[in-house]
Amino acid sequence: MKKFAVACLFLLGFILLETGILSNMLFLPAVPDFVLLCSLYFSLQNGRLFGVSAGFTGGILLDFLTACPFGFNSLLRTVLGYGAGFFNKTLNIKGIFFPVLLGAVFTLSKALAVHVISAFYPNISVSYRIFSSSFGFELLFNSLLTPVIFRFLDVFKDYLILTPEKVS
Repeated sequence: MKKFAVACLFLLGFILLETGILSNMLFLPAVPDFVLLCSLYFSLQNGRLFGVSAGFTGGILLDFLTACPFGFNSLLRTVLGYGAGFFNKTLNIKGIFFPVLLGAVFTLSKALAVHVISAFYPNISVSYRIFSSSFGFELLFNSLLTPVIFRFLDVFKDYLILTPEKVS
């Protein structure tokens, strides 16, 4: 429970950075999705249940702080956290190349999931244009920042990563 609470604090900090500071910088063509990258890290390290919980918590906080319809981000982040949890402890996230690849794949997965989930919200337009420069910059930012975020969160791994139970 403590590790999840610490993870929620990290999510809240990144959400405030993303929505309060980076979204107001006009020179940025797109805002990196730190919540996606943190949920990806938590899912890869702790499994599906932790990833779903972290994704839902990050999504519900985003729903409160953005103009997106309520429930959209929580559903999106829950699905992505569950999907990333399938690769729990099976992928090497210590290098640079593979985290960059994971960041790109999950940003593309996010764009696909937004198209699918937006069917539940017919009165609004929350879809990505995959071939737009804005999405290209978000894909680039997320891909390049994934190893940095993973290294940053690795510093606090004693407070974030669940330890497997020892069976004697």
